[in-house]
Amino acid sequence: MIEPKKKVSKARRNTRFSANAYAKTPNLVECSHCHTMKEAHRICPNCGFYNGRQVKVKKEENK
Repeated sequence: MIEPKKKVSKARRNTRFSANAYAKTPNLVECSHCHTMKEAHRICPNCGFYNGRQVKVKKEENK
């Protein structure tokens, strides 16, 4: 059987998983048009505006 050449210390082993412990939540900012919270540097999912201009046209629902 293949054996590891040396023991891997607990500190070295645990550093492989330490990057996942500091996962951040997305940075939320207020939309300048509809004033809802959205992710920074993204199109607003509510109104479709980005950087002061309309990028995506919201579909109207038939009622």
